[in-house]
Amino acid sequence: MTDPSPTYRVQVPLRWSDMDAYGHVNNVQYLRLLEDARVIGFREWFPGRDLVGNGIVVSRHEIEYRTPLVYRAAPIEVEMWVTAISGASFDLGYRVCDPPAVGEGVYAVAETGLVAFDLETGRPRRLPDEAKELLRAHLGEPVAFRWSKSRR
Repeated sequence: MTDPSPTYRVQVPLRWSDMDAYGHVNNVQYLRLLEDARVIGFREWFPGRDLVGNGIVVSRHEIEYRTPLVYRAAPIEVEMWVTAISGASFDLGYRVCDPPAVGEGVYAVAETGLVAFDLETGRPRRLPDEAKELLRAHLGEPVAFRWSKSRR
């Protein structure tokens, strides 16, 4: 039986150079971990199609760090899903955590805004209907940022 959840999971290795002077994975390196997960995920989400190569840019990142992540040989797991889709853009939610075989730690939650972009004109372009359909298969809940609970 397949998992009916829209959440995509991928394991991403840590690099020794991800650590900072405090001995934990530097906050800036989380963006690389999220990018690695997106690149791997998009290959599976859009088989035979090059959504990224056709032009897509990051419009924003939002990250909430939950607990320090110390370098280790075991990879971390990035859970990824779509939180919103519009004419030319979509948002991805993430949860950076331990793989089940390693533990139950949650290190960060995040969201990235992505915009389909025409590289020749330097302007946004509409997402093709086919891409929107593939994104809808991964549509899930908004990211559960702690700060968002106080704004409701």
